[in-house]
Amino acid sequence: MSANSAFNDEKGGSSSVGEPEYGHDPASGGIFSSDYKRHDDLKEMLDSNKDSLKLEAMKRIVAMIARGKNTSDLFPAVVKNVACKNIEVKKLVYVYLVRYAEEQQDLALLSISTFQRGLKDPNQLIRASALRVLSSIRVTIIVPIMMLAIKEAASDMSPYVRKTAAHAIPKLYSLDPEQKDQLIEVIEKLLADKTTLVAGSVVMAFEEVCPERIDLIHKNYRKLCNLLIDVEEWGQVVIINMLTRYARTQFLNPNMNESLLEEGSDKTFYGSDEDEDEEEDEEKDKKAEAPAMAKRKPYVMDPDHRLLLRNTKPLLQSRNAAVVMAVAQLYFHLAPKAEVGVIAKALVRLLRSHSEVQYVVLQNVATMSIKRRGMFEPYLKSFYIRSTDPTQIKVLKLEVLTNLANETNISTILREFQTYIKSMDKDFVAATIQAIGRCATNIGEVRDTCLNGLVQLLSNRDELVVAESVVVIKKLLQMQPEKHSDIIKHMAKLTDNIQVPMARASILWLIGEYCEHVPKIAPDVLRKMAKSFTNEEDIVKLQIINLAAKLYLTNSKQTKLLTQYVLNLAKYDQNYDIRDRARFIRQLIVPTEKSGALSKYAKKLFLALKPAPVLESPFKDRDHFQLGSLSHLLNAKAGGYQELPDWPEAAPDPSVRNVEVPEWTKCSSREKRKEKKVEKPFYSDSEGESGPTESADSESDSASGSESGSGIEESGSGSESEESEEGSESEEEEEEEKEKDKKKKKKELKKPVQESESEQSSEEEERKHERKSKQRKSESESESDEEEESESESSQSESEDSESEAEVKKKKKAAESKPPSKPVKKDNKKEKKEMSLLDLDDFEPAPSPQATPVNSFLSNSLATDLEGLSLSDAVLSPATISPSSALKSYEMLHRITGEGLSVEYCFSRQPFSPDANMVAVQMQFTNNATSDTKNLHMEDVKLQSGMRVKEFPEIELLPAGEMVTAVMGIDFCDSTQAANFQLCTHTRKFFVSIQPPVGELMRPVFLTENEFKKEQGQLMGMNEITEKITLDVKCRNEHSIVQRVITAANLSRVPCGSDKECSPPVPPPDHPVHRFAGRTVTSSSLVLVTVATKEEGAAKLTINCEKMVIGTMLVKDILLALTQ
Repeated sequence: MSANSAFNDEKGGSSSVGEPEYGHDPASGGIFSSDYKRHDDLKEMLDSNKDSLKLEAMKRIVAMIARGKNTSDLFPAVVKNVACKNIEVKKLVYVYLVRYAEEQQDLALLSISTFQRGLKDPNQLIRASALRVLSSIRVTIIVPIMMLAIKEAASDMSPYVRKTAAHAIPKLYSLDPEQKDQLIEVIEKLLADKTTLVAGSVVMAFEEVCPERIDLIHKNYRKLCNLLIDVEEWGQVVIINMLTRYARTQFLNPNMNESLLEEGSDKTFYGSDEDEDEEEDEEKDKKAEAPAMAKRKPYVMDPDHRLLLRNTKPLLQSRNAAVVMAVAQLYFHLAPKAEVGVIAKALVRLLRSHSEVQYVVLQNVATMSIKRRGMFEPYLKSFYIRSTDPTQIKVLKLEVLTNLANETNISTILREFQTYIKSMDKDFVAATIQAIGRCATNIGEVRDTCLNGLVQLLSNRDELVVAESVVVIKKLLQMQPEKHSDIIKHMAKLTDNIQVPMARASILWLIGEYCEHVPKIAPDVLRKMAKSFTNEEDIVKLQIINLAAKLYLTNSKQTKLLTQYVLNLAKYDQNYDIRDRARFIRQLIVPTEKSGALSKYAKKLFLALKPAPVLESPFKDRDHFQLGSLSHLLNAKAGGYQELPDWPEAAPDPSVRNVEVPEWTKCSSREKRKEKKVEKPFYSDSEGESGPTESADSESDSASGSESGSGIEESGSGSESEESEEGSESEEEEEEEKEKDKKKKKKELKKPVQESESEQSSEEEERKHERKSKQRKSESESESDEEEESESESSQSESEDSESEAEVKKKKKAAESKPPSKPVKKDNKKEKKEMSLLDLDDFEPAPSPQATPVNSFLSNSLATDLEGLSLSDAVLSPATISPSSALKSYEMLHRITGEGLSVEYCFSRQPFSPDANMVAVQMQFTNNATSDTKNLHMEDVKLQSGMRVKEFPEIELLPAGEMVTAVMGIDFCDSTQAANFQLCTHTRKFFVSIQPPVGELMRPVFLTENEFKKEQGQLMGMNEITEKITLDVKCRNEHSIVQRVITAANLSRVPCGSDKECSPPVPPPDHPVHRFAGRTVTSSSLVLVTVATKEEGAAKLTINCEKMVIGTMLVKDILLALTQ
């Protein structure tokens, strides 16, 4: 009974249940008690009618499983409870069944109908658990049932169940590979799923079942890139590894032009000096390559390639080391050389982690540092060895330090190595001495220093240090033996002391190979060795025979008898290798009548010049395995490893990744779309509306389709099509003319009363724009046709804008603010010019004082008011419209990357005069180099479909140390997609990109409070996003709230109070509501922001916007601004 009482105590008072006695449990102390009553108490509890007892029993059983105890004999008692009504019991029963379903297949099969009922349960956790148990029963009979269950679960409402379906796919595939085709259909369906929960699991299933079916990924590529940031960590690892392989098959090598330049010209890191004739051959090859290089087009990165790199970069800050490693290998295998450097800092951060993580990271760093040495040079000190590091980490750090060694840092590295030699860890000391040897072979300047240092080590007390030094010195001496006969003599003396076989063998080889440099010592060494021949190790005996043979050939007078003696000893040795070697050498060097023709060539055979050994890194050829993989770690192909494909020669068709947009969104006019209030889909037609979990950046998918809005859909596959810019521009013009006609027709239908007025105003608008364009032409006749075309295009779009705004003003009944229109219908050009100048003078607003930010808000709203007076943006001088706060500048090109040229850009928030639909981007060029930079201009602009760019005028000369600014315009098409282009000087081209924060895609608009509320009432439901926030301590007063919101987004403040001023002044409320309004630059969609403050810093942020994507992203930005 003692065992039972012990069990009672352990289980803590469950004797109250009323069983007479507990069965034996392996967790209790009774080893020898009988087994027949085992778990009886649990069986009784499971059979009882009380749910509380069943729950207690299940908890104890699951706890036993967690401790590794075998509870399989309880299977019948547990499986009965699978139909239990209590959800908690049911969950635990399924946990148990997943563990034992495979072992107890027959019993599990009896309950299969219950599992099938579980698949229809209203609780998602039960449905998922039932599917998990079903897929754990490894019996081929139920394959059709499993297949049906997986197909149903794949279209389940709950993402958790769909995720479980994805997990079940590889299990079913391993059970019955013939189901592959049906499973691929399910995978295809799940790949189209837009929830982050499913993404990682389905990609895992894809990798297991059909990794070769890359065509399934095409349509989902952009979605996977955008969802990546929100997927769980292990899903991120799987997706990144899959996308690395995908990108290697679909995009061109970003470093292909550089690799062409480097071929033949750069010597390899480990290469020895080439002969002269080889160099001549190389020169010929270079001449042959020159025309090939001339033909090769400059590389332009595919926007989808850029999307992948941009969306994985933030994951370098992940807390999960596997995710950081996955992103690092993706950048190493896919990024342009100039951008790979970003991974170095993240990998160095991982070196502060556990030793297991360090080991894997250092393995990968060791491989990377061979090809990209410069990447890790700034972090050299991070690879210094700590005394607490385990040996394998020390050896890997040593490897990295050796790879990073160059002429500039070798002195510090050698100083570090000197310290390591004093370590107590003998393996580490040996590795350090080898590292010194590698540094000496790779960097000629320090060869003598290293050699002298190693020779000093020969007098070390530790035999292992001496032995390793001898082996390394032997390799170094082979490079220039004639200079170092003293060292060879010194080493000959060591034969008396050194006992390590490898070191003795190395000394004997050196003396034999260079016996002409030490003619007096060599015979004496042989004499000593002949004495101890029988006691030596095999490796040493072989070298003694070789030494004897070489001395016999060069100095037979002194060594003839010694050689015969050694050969006779070897003839009767126990080792057959040594006996064979002695027999072979005797026939070769001692000519007899029977000896063959070879003996003539004995000298040539033994004393031939031997090339110096190349000391290579053991990681040199590992990069053919994908970094971060198990195969790379083991340096051998592991099971299930998939080779990293080679880059394609020609780029595959990029349009396969374009997702078709449904017909109803292909509405050419932005205005039409606005009136219809049609919301475009978030990703593609196959996915419908977006959930809140999607990534903020995910506009890229729709950018290639519905968002273009300017008629570029007709020109093929968006930004990837190779058509000329002129063609697309003329198409846009035609489109815009059509839009005008449509608008005019609409106006006629809507407002027959105001017909004459609107006609007059539109005529006047057109006349004004004609005048402006004539003035421009007379100023700059030398401009090209393309520029004229684009200017006329922009003027059209301006007139459109002003027309629509004039309409708004009419609605507001602000007729008095219109400029006089009728009496200007004369043909006299002079009068026309005078009139336009008068216009300019009349409407030039006085510059507003900049003392407080409030004034600047006023000036912004004033500017928008003036725009409403059907005046073109060009009229307002930039000085008057100041930005609401200090503008944030972004780095476009770093001075190191740009070889002295650095470029910063900011969004000036001023109207871009050539085209009102473009965002003005102000760039500041600084020449930090010593020489002048010439012909600064843009080339090869790569944009998402619908986006446009007005390039800045070419900067002909930027003297050294000078700075210059330029302004360009970009129509981002209301998306945060980057505009990619090449910044070119007279000598170089740099790949750069400009990516706008969402707050810069809008312009301020002036509304009264009543107008604001009216507009807000029309943008409810899905167009409204609300967040509860706690304001930052420094952000509790009105001034700082307004300041921060307007810094985050280019909006204008809505003044409090109604249109008509109240006669009695109203005191300000305790908790004011701040309202801000703006319109998106391209589509003029309203953006309304409300910050309602409450007590103790609480506040409610509401954003109403026609474009849900912009609303979602703006919430995040303003939330950050107010809470940080």
